[in-house]
Amino acid sequence: MAPNIRPTLSRKDSNASEDDFFDIPDEPLLAILKRQLRHVRTWVVFALILLYLFWPKSDPPPYQAAPRQSHVDYDLVDWSRYGYTVYATSSAYICNALMVFEALDRLGSRAKRVLFYPEQWDVFMESDRGRDESLLVAAAERYGVQLVPVDAQMMRGGGESNEPWDKSITKLLAFGETEFDRVIHIDTDATVLNNMDELFFLPSAKVAMPRAYWALPDTKQLSALVVVIEPSYREYTALMDNAGAAIYGQVGVSETTRYDVSLLNDRYADSALVLPHRQYGLVSSEFRRDDHRNFLGNEYEDWDPERVLAEAKIVHFADAPLPKPWIMWPQKLLVETLPKCKISPGTAQESGCQDRQVWRDLYNSFRRRRRDICRLLSYPAPEWPPKDNNQDAEKQPIPENEEQF
Repeated sequence: MAPNIRPTLSRKDSNASEDDFFDIPDEPLLAILKRQLRHVRTWVVFALILLYLFWPKSDPPPYQAAPRQSHVDYDLVDWSRYGYTVYATSSAYICNALMVFEALDRLGSRAKRVLFYPEQWDVFMESDRGRDESLLVAAAERYGVQLVPVDAQMMRGGGESNEPWDKSITKLLAFGETEFDRVIHIDTDATVLNNMDELFFLPSAKVAMPRAYWALPDTKQLSALVVVIEPSYREYTALMDNAGAAIYGQVGVSETTRYDVSLLNDRYADSALVLPHRQYGLVSSEFRRDDHRNFLGNEYEDWDPERVLAEAKIVHFADAPLPKPWIMWPQKLLVETLPKCKISPGTAQESGCQDRQVWRDLYNSFRRRRRDICRLLSYPAPEWPPKDNNQDAEKQPIPENEEQF
């Protein structure tokens, strides 16, 4: 009779007995540990994935425009060949000019700075120096501004008179600054948000300006909020010859368009290099609109006020009939023109108020800087509605004396 030989079975064999299952395996201890460790790693990875998926997410940071890489080595540029020009025609605008120069200085601009001002403002007699003259001296001493006195006739109607249009042609003086290869002229009723020195190195053009995008598509007009100029005696002479007829009343002028803007459009509408308005032509009233297609230039892009402001280099204040930011708002008018919230406006549950917040922050920031830089507070709010129905808030006379502290 053959001996009863019991076969050797693996513990993984499905035919193995229960006793064999609990037998100590023959494999070495190190192999067992490695196998168990693989199981542990699997569970750890699985746990980390779950933690990532269900961990509470914080709100994303506010949008910030990515810094642009310049192809120009700014350290090798002869900055004496480039300059910013602004003009001040009245008490309010000299402070605005000082604020522009402060922003350029703070944002690291290296170009020269030029300020045109009425020649009757005396900056040399310290004993009789008034507020306007003191601000002029501050511009020169703090920010290295070159002061250029100008015939008062050329600064007529600088924005604070009761005239229905602005006869000032001071902006055209920048064309005569032939000691520079290029100048950038900036309107002072604006806030400079970012360095704009890159505009000095645009392709050659007599003039570069943004479009007045708010007038599109009906009117393709250039906006003079920012004007990049290649100074030329020929261009300067031609523009001043054209301007003289209106300044001295020999021809009629539209009451709805600033005269310097009309002159520039007449001469450069078809030849100017057009600047992108998102960066260089944004107006504050855009944050009060419901339809942003003119600004965006398309119908598929979503409006994001914080992103728009982050990408802008400069914002021009234009919210008529609200007055400019150095004049306080009439409360009745503010209620009518304040940007509306997107969801349940006018109720306790209203939300989606980013436009309103951005818009108010622009004005509040301007007023704080006016106080800190010029040591001036805003003019009192004008009466609203005006007693004269033909007179809006910006055409009312502004008090001569401003509250100071």
